[in-house]
Amino acid sequence: MKRIAVVPVLLVLLSACASQGLTVTDVWGRPSPSAAANAAFYLTIENHGGGADLLVSADSSACGTTELHETYDKGSGVMGMRPVAGIDIPAGGSVTLQPGGIHLMCIDRLADFAPGDHIPLTLKFQNAGTIEVDATIGES
Repeated sequence: MKRIAVVPVLLVLLSACASQGLTVTDVWGRPSPSAAANAAFYLTIENHGGGADLLVSADSSACGTTELHETYDKGSGVMGMRPVAGIDIPAGGSVTLQPGGIHLMCIDRLADFAPGDHIPLTLKFQNAGTIEVDATIGES
């Protein structure tokens, strides 16, 4: 009897998650030597739902801190990076985090990132909740 009562609850939870309509693909990072304290992750988020969402934070056990960042022009041909409060994911659209643009910044790396490694990431969205992914470390 208890199993029967749990099944409808699970179905409701699963359909609520699916209705958010977010998929995360192409999650990757570059190799980082032990001398480099920081690293970055890149990915694509697609929103198949009818409402916009917002990536509000990210976390990884391989990083002391993980922040949402953007690359910007500081002037005089100098580029810089700075944290952002969130990354908008438009309804029916997609956002690609890529080198030279928005990205996830791994500050105070806790391990070397070698080609082929899989680094766990937790992405937290305003509406869709939490999505767990693995970043594959590619070739340099």
